[in-house]
Amino acid sequence: MITEMCKKAKAASVEMAKLTAEAKNMALCRMANALEANTEKILTANLTDVDAAMHSGLKAALIDRLALDQRKIQAMAKGLREVSALPDPVGTILNTWTRPNGLIISQVRVPLGVIGIIYESRPDVTSDAAGICIKSGNAVILRGGSDALNSNVTIGEVLRDALLGTQVPVDAVQVVESADRHLAEELMRMREYIDVLIPRGGTDLIKTVVETSRIPVIETGTGNCHVYVEEDADLEKATPIVINAKCQRPGTCNATEKLLVHSKIAAKYLPVVIAALREKGVEVRGDEETRKIVPDVKATTEEDWYTEYLDLIIGVKVVKSLDEAIAHINKYGTHHSDSILTADFDKAMRFIREIDSAAVYWNASTRFTDGNQFGLGAEIGISTQKLHARGPMSVQHLTTTKYVVLGSGQIRK
Repeated sequence: MITEMCKKAKAASVEMAKLTAEAKNMALCRMANALEANTEKILTANLTDVDAAMHSGLKAALIDRLALDQRKIQAMAKGLREVSALPDPVGTILNTWTRPNGLIISQVRVPLGVIGIIYESRPDVTSDAAGICIKSGNAVILRGGSDALNSNVTIGEVLRDALLGTQVPVDAVQVVESADRHLAEELMRMREYIDVLIPRGGTDLIKTVVETSRIPVIETGTGNCHVYVEEDADLEKATPIVINAKCQRPGTCNATEKLLVHSKIAAKYLPVVIAALREKGVEVRGDEETRKIVPDVKATTEEDWYTEYLDLIIGVKVVKSLDEAIAHINKYGTHHSDSILTADFDKAMRFIREIDSAAVYWNASTRFTDGNQFGLGAEIGISTQKLHARGPMSVQHLTTTKYVVLGSGQIRK
């Protein structure tokens, strides 16, 4: 089954590379309309997945990522329309120059080809990823997790049906209709057909794909994100930022998992911020210094500092300096999103320069690390690696370049 899907995707990718922006945009708008027209069908399939997840004891934050409603489906449709309105990256000339021998050389964006995406929990990824891949001229094979199987398959059927009658081949979007792990492993071996593989999910999934795949991988990282409150921070603004970063959607990769507080303000600020977090239902875990100030906080372990909770849990540590905060984040973080709250420009610039993360913030919540929030449109994921793309990946990040060389009979001597 996987081999046949890959062959179809490869053939579709050849056709995709030829399409005009208008043809792709029309298909994306039809896909958006189809999502809205099939809302009840999608919600029925999603309810089956949600019921099964609740009976299996899935964490509430992860059920939030899994569950769809009419508003979320409208948001999926809106995302496709926003992608259609983005500039088409394919064919963009990045640079042109003329050599002394008269050769005219240009660097031009072209599609990657066939993209495989292995992901967990969030069925809206099915729509977002399909839209971004089509806009960037690629074919895509989507393999979601078992917890969202019914949702993903149904969304895939709706999107494929919408492509009928457009210039976009139906097989430019394919969803693996089984949660069989062996099929995922087979997909990771399809180097002959798939040009790049993108995993989206937790630490275990990403680690498995990176270690198993024979296909080049763009690693979308886990989010062990931090907020550091300096001694000169505006504490009235700090608490709402911390609450938003932790609580707005705790099951997302850009939610803050750790709070660092400078020792000079810890005695004053920790009781305030911990009380505010607890009002939102957050379990607070702290180091020894934190527990001296707020004794009923649960003690952290070394493992806590490495953990992406994806839940209403936060680890709190008191640090003596900006140096200690930077060292802690670079050691334990996942190079995703980290923020400093300070009134001092020089401290902020040091933090921005020295924190080795895809997104670094000054006086703002980490929850903004998102393609839409950055004005890039829907995203394929947040890359935490350094090659090819880093941070929110949108349509331009699913292209590569080729050199186009125009001559008039030149030969090399």
